[in-house]
Amino acid sequence: MSQPASVPFVASLGDAALPASGIAWLDALRRGQLDAFAAAGLPDTRMEAWKYTALRALGQRRYANGDAQAATRAIDPAAYALPGVDGARLVFVNGVFRADLSALDDLPAGLTLQPLSQALRQDAEPLRFVLSRHEPEQGDAFVRLNAALAGDGVVLRVAAGAKIAAPVHLVFLGAPAEVELAWHLRHVIELGEGAELMLVEHHAAGGEQQHLGTAVGDITLRDSAVLRHVLFQQAATGSSLVRRGRLQLGARAQATLHVLELGGALVRHELRAELVGDGARLDTRGVFMPHGRQHIDTQLAIRHQALGTASESVWRGVADQRGRGVFRGAILVAPGADGSDAGLSNKNLLLSGQAEIDTKPELEIYADEVKAAHGATVGQLDERSLFYLRSRGIPQDEARVLLTAAFCRMVLDDLPNAALREHLAGLLRA
Repeated sequence: MSQPASVPFVASLGDAALPASGIAWLDALRRGQLDAFAAAGLPDTRMEAWKYTALRALGQRRYANGDAQAATRAIDPAAYALPGVDGARLVFVNGVFRADLSALDDLPAGLTLQPLSQALRQDAEPLRFVLSRHEPEQGDAFVRLNAALAGDGVVLRVAAGAKIAAPVHLVFLGAPAEVELAWHLRHVIELGEGAELMLVEHHAAGGEQQHLGTAVGDITLRDSAVLRHVLFQQAATGSSLVRRGRLQLGARAQATLHVLELGGALVRHELRAELVGDGARLDTRGVFMPHGRQHIDTQLAIRHQALGTASESVWRGVADQRGRGVFRGAILVAPGADGSDAGLSNKNLLLSGQAEIDTKPELEIYADEVKAAHGATVGQLDERSLFYLRSRGIPQDEARVLLTAAFCRMVLDDLPNAALREHLAGLLRA
């Protein structure tokens, strides 16, 4: 089920000019994906994957593709600065790479970091497989749109055995423009065997705007690689952001993901993780906090495909005013993935009578000797705890803040970067 191609959103982007690459296979891929997007349109709520996220309002908007002034627009570095994050940096403003804001000099040994546009100009063939392998399913309109129109993004590689000490900072900044813009980025990230990296993915606001951003990324961890990934989203309150990530872990690889979703008007984040090597482990920790009229949709799918794999996911949602949150956490233990250990917990708070959170945990097991558990709750602040704090002289508003912050804080407790951890905790309290 989809919206017809006649809606303004589809019409405005379905006629968009494709990024010119001069690479035959890439130009053909882009044209095919744009035609498929224009024909299928946007998904609607009759599709299970989009049941709780309506796109009717988005479908009535028109966007211009690309930003001619982004390369020279003045940007305050305070918009993306983060404490404890002072390593290599790659910055995009409205989807346009900004070399003047990036920090790419003196990269540590074993780290390759460059914009996708540059990598394609230098040697496109190594990227051919990864850029072609996302096979959109029914309803994957934004994946098709991204495949067609993404002319840039991040290419990050860590050589086998390299241990990158300082966090790598990826910044995606939305800045005011004369018209509403749509921008699209495609990311390719790979850690070699035994490599280690901390990655900070930062979606920030350089001012109020109502742009649309899409991002599709592939992250591959070779055997025994270790990735610590922090994803911090604080986009402008009027913007829309749709992201899809695919994470693949080899044997004994380890990935830890910390997610904070705080900004945006319409936000959807899909993560599909595949534990394909024996002994691989994935831990995810996340908080989403819609307020006002924000809509934040998180789709997490973890697939155990090998022996002795493990995953633990702990997510918290807090909705206030007329905010709406959506969380789907799906775990699948495939045949042959014996000895897997999987757990998922999603607890949610509603701070107003008009707020809403829809949560849907899923668990499928097709292997033997498996430990698995999943659960979800939606409730309100505990009145007894609130009364206890008020009886100690703490005002009601402050007591609510303390209880809510404590409810969310535990997802940050194992973040090893202390300065960044305290900064993010402060934003949660605010």
